Amino acid sequence: MAEKENKQGMTPESISIEKKSEQYTASNIELLGELEGIRKRPGMYIGPTNATGLHHLVWEIVDNAVDEAVNGYGDKVMVTIHKDGSVSVEDEGRGIPVDWHEKSKMPAVQLIFSTLHSGGKFNNKAYVTAAGLHGVGATVTNALSEWIDITIFRQGKIHHIRFENGGKLAVPLEEIGTTRKHGSLIRFKPDATIFSTVEFKWDTIYNHLREAAFLLRKVHFILKDERSGLSHEFYYEEGLKAYVEALTENKEKIGDIMHFEDTNSDIKCELALCWCAKDYNETILSYANSVRTIDGGSHESGFKSGINRAVNDWAIQNGVIKENQKLDGNDIREGLTAIVTVKIPENKLLYESQTKAKLDTPEAATIVNAVIYDSLVHYLAEHKDFAVNLVQKCTASREAREAARKAKEAARGAKKATKIDAVISDKLAAASSKDYKNNELFIVEGDSAGGSAKTGRDRAHQAILPLRGKPLNTDSVTMERMLQNVEFSTIIQTIGAGVGQHFDVEDSHYGKIIIMTDADTDGAHIQILLLTFFYNYMKPLITHGMVYIACPPLYGVYKKNDKSHIVYAWDDASLAEAKKKVGPGCRVSRYKGLGEMNADQLANTTMNKKTRKLLQVRITDPLVVEKRISVLMGKDASQRRDWIEENLTFNEVDNFVNEVNK
Repeated sequence: MAEKENKQGMTPESISIEKKSEQYTASNIELLGELEGIRKRPGMYIGPTNATGLHHLVWEIVDNAVDEAVNGYGDKVMVTIHKDGSVSVEDEGRGIPVDWHEKSKMPAVQLIFSTLHSGGKFNNKAYVTAAGLHGVGATVTNALSEWIDITIFRQGKIHHIRFENGGKLAVPLEEIGTTRKHGSLIRFKPDATIFSTVEFKWDTIYNHLREAAFLLRKVHFILKDERSGLSHEFYYEEGLKAYVEALTENKEKIGDIMHFEDTNSDIKCELALCWCAKDYNETILSYANSVRTIDGGSHESGFKSGINRAVNDWAIQNGVIKENQKLDGNDIREGLTAIVTVKIPENKLLYESQTKAKLDTPEAATIVNAVIYDSLVHYLAEHKDFAVNLVQKCTASREAREAARKAKEAARGAKKATKIDAVISDKLAAASSKDYKNNELFIVEGDSAGGSAKTGRDRAHQAILPLRGKPLNTDSVTMERMLQNVEFSTIIQTIGAGVGQHFDVEDSHYGKIIIMTDADTDGAHIQILLLTFFYNYMKPLITHGMVYIACPPLYGVYKKNDKSHIVYAWDDASLAEAKKKVGPGCRVSRYKGLGEMNADQLANTTMNKKTRKLLQVRITDPLVVEKRISVLMGKDASQRRDWIEENLTFNEVDNFVNEVNK
């Protein structure tokens, strides 16, 4: 039925909209200053305001120092974590300009630290290449700091300026002395009202500076921590070659690490790579102007196509394979570790999005393709033994992949269950849905917890696989030994996508693999063993974001004699909140294991998609992951003990080391 109209022809609904529009006027428009806008919406500039965002403030200042060194001004960058919670970054560059900026009517340094989209990187006059910063870095760090203090050593004089309370000018630019030094010293203290934590982590800054030192050879990066007295200097004569060496330190290499470089174009290209035997993974790390392009892009695409052409052309021309037997790119790149870096002028620097995760400069693909093709073809011609071994490895990979494909097709057509299938049927509570991408596999510690999980699960999309005891440490044994382990052979068959060089993530029967263990040291150890297995033999599960850690609660808070209404807590902070919510007379249950929760409790806290908490496993720093696994899970117990004693503080180091060595 039509809405009844009034005499002006307006419905009640349109009258309501008209009244609301009258209330929305110019007085509702809030005008924020640039720094206020940053403080109001920090996530737009640094992402989350947790430890990640906190350290992003450091990267913004360090990147400016790196840009000076990249362009040939200074060979030293020093970062200091101070006892008062501040961080300082000092370089030996030209020093931030301090002369008067006519258009803004303020000194250049004040403009840079207080105005968005101001800086010397919008043309190629001050910097040939830069990290693509769009004039926001220093301003954002200033806006999100309790205070920031800037000392500049330039043209024989020392200049100083200071901002406080979220970017307000506290001490105008002043000349405070003379010097023979040159460069900038920037010290800031993050605003605790903005960030959930203001504690800088030694490891986080250590790893970032080490990566920068690999990318920028012959530049010194010095890190000091006044809180602990720790200090370290990073310096690499061979840069990218040293980076690849660190990534493959504990692997059996086929031939030497190769290094190629081309500086003839305005887009500079540098590459380092090697192949490793008994490695089923492909590791390619790409950078544009020293910024890691996590999602690759044009430079990485050019590298892949160039390396594929080079290997195939050499193999065909030298009669190792026939024209109709060209190798697939996946077979060529199996066991490859490579670093691809380009330096691009600002006017050609394009990213797919503001996150700078993927390079979109078309010319970079052409240049990198040509550099790797020409260089690798020449290298293979001069190193024939290596070339033959490489092609044989690629051919073996292709044969194994083809055999795996045929076996998979045969298995799909077969009706009879294999011996391993019988093992699975005894343990696995399978999901009924064939919508594999929406299915979840819970790998659960213990039969007791497995029983509760089976009862409380979503039978259509959640499968439960209980573990009986601890799995094998796969980093210290051969693949053959790993396959003999019942727990791992069951996991491999359950996931259904193969293993090692035969693994195909598209064939996985589950979109999520969820490790669910007790919240104790044994549970943590099982998590590590499983993650080591996935990293070594099913790495694409991790790189595609398909592996998760379940987070069962540590506590349940309830009224005395009434467990029907439980408030759960995951740590001591949330426990205090839970006690407050339940009120006087509350009781606390400490869940030492998953088996102590009934099916409903386990389902609501750990399995229900609407109420559970999951940690997604990601590889943010491949070098750190390689080093951690080789040290903590490798055969050298002395390396492991040294790392634990340097990084952990607890009384059971011996027990931990003995447990890992089993």
